[in-house]
Amino acid sequence: QVQLVESGGGLVQAGGSLRLSCTASGSTFTSDAVGWYRQAPGKQRELVATVNSGGVTIYANSVKGRFTISRDNAKNTVYLQMNSLKPEDTAVYYCNANLRNGAVILIRYWGQGTQVTVSS
Repeated sequence: QVQLVESGGGLVQAGGSLRLSCTASGSTFTSDAVGWYRQAPGKQRELVATVNSGGVTIYANSVKGRFTISRDNAKNTVYLQMNSLKPEDTAVYYCNANLRNGAVILIRYWGQGTQVTVSS
């Protein structure tokens, strides 16, 4: 079964840190970028960060200098290290990737999301 499994969310005080993980199971990441997105209540889903197979990263302005995205291709896992968290970072965080399952490519596959709540 093809899955993108996110983990690592939780409740943290402002200024704290969390590390999110996104692992592909039943499939592998393609060489395309893998992204973390987030969606706060009443707001549209927005891009947080992406990383491609070569380690090139892109960040939203709102998280630059605080969040770090990284990728372990051997483990089919992408991480999002979140430091200096703010209440406005509260959201459900989703992983998105193109996945290879044998000869089949699944485009823009979404995980189920993990809740991050930052208290003030």
